Amino acid sequence: MTTVVSAKISDELRKKARMHHLKISEVVRKAIENEIRKIEEESLSKDLDKIGRVLRKNVSSNEIVKAVRSSRNER
Repeated sequence: MTTVVSAKISDELRKKARMHHLKISEVVRKAIENEIRKIEEESLSKDLDKIGRVLRKNVSSNEIVKAVRSSRNER
């Protein structure tokens, strides 16, 4: 399913887009996708920071080192 989204641009910008054979819908779609990706990455980064702080409080460095070594040895 798709939804139509409209945006106002200047006549000059529209003329330049046509002159360069730009597909405005593709540019808008990609810009929205990139912005959403950026927002989601920032949100994920914040969540990972929170998880890291909790883990550092509850798990000692030695336990982390042991877990990493154990994981490497299983490979």
